[in-house]
Amino acid sequence: MEKHIAERVERAIREKVFPGCVVGIVGKNGIRAVLSFGRFTYDENAPSVKEDTIYDVASLTKAVATGSLALTLIEQGKLELDSKLCDYLPEFNNSDREKVLIRHLLTYTLAGYGLGRLLADITDPKKLTEYVLHRDFDKPPGTVFEYSNIPAFLLGLAVERIAGESLDMLADKYFFQPLGMSRTTFFPERFSKNEIVPTEIDHWRGLVQGVVHDESAYLFKTVGNKTVGHAGLFSTAGDLLTFMEMLLHGGTLRGRTYFKEETVGQMETNQIPELNDFTGLGWELNQPRFMGKSCTEHTFGKTGFTGTLCICDRRRGVAYVILSNRIYPQRPADSSAINAVRADIGEIILGSTF
Repeated sequence: MEKHIAERVERAIREKVFPGCVVGIVGKNGIRAVLSFGRFTYDENAPSVKEDTIYDVASLTKAVATGSLALTLIEQGKLELDSKLCDYLPEFNNSDREKVLIRHLLTYTLAGYGLGRLLADITDPKKLTEYVLHRDFDKPPGTVFEYSNIPAFLLGLAVERIAGESLDMLADKYFFQPLGMSRTTFFPERFSKNEIVPTEIDHWRGLVQGVVHDESAYLFKTVGNKTVGHAGLFSTAGDLLTFMEMLLHGGTLRGRTYFKEETVGQMETNQIPELNDFTGLGWELNQPRFMGKSCTEHTFGKTGFTGTLCICDRRRGVAYVILSNRIYPQRPADSSAINAVRADIGEIILGSTF
């Protein structure tokens, strides 16, 4: 298996899908491997990628941090899946105020818009938040699955309001510290840039390295040093593999329980069959375009724009992580090349015996 993964990743590097990559695999049977390939950039003198190289994991933030924290609060009885968002954020006040449920945020069943598109007109974090809290959605809540940053952004605000702490502090307390994820953080400045791969050469920021790539998350971080629910997390393949191993074991790892078995069961169960689509609770579900054709209705995971991926298949007893900086030096026109690599690696891993 490792040989086939190496062949596929090395071909992707030659084809300039990304300059470097780390692939991690963990099995319920105890197998664990982290494989590193390539360099930080296409420069032959650039640092080599290592097993513990830090990546901006982009939208993995939504599942690993924000969604997981929301599910934790639900287990604690502090948040309810079918309660209205406005019960926790009274300032949320668009025309669907009474219809938007926490469930809609965790399943991305709100027809929204891109936060990044708003930055051309709104560059103040407070005004941007106010706009999101008042802007109408394009369709009634719960009638369509549409992936965007808005649900996770709103969910992050609700989690912080209920818990009375910032997302980064909560994620550290409930997951990262007890799991030993010592190289996972919303504050990459803790580490040397030599440990963090660059994401992109941006037309207005130059080389983006050691700071969050997502433009809206960058705005909140640089102006108010605030973490948000949709992006901003940095991590390593090994750390994320530990998190996925915990899910693989039904929410428990090394004698400590992080989620109830039933909660993990909802991550791998389709929440929107009535929409003829698939999504788990807080995670994407059954997506062959990036999981490969061997995925099933219970394979769940998440991708990140920068070139990252986490997948868990409990029925096969395996989870895996792929971290890359596929948007270096500039983002490609589409995600077809990175998804082809993701799907091929998924086929190799999910088609193996664990």
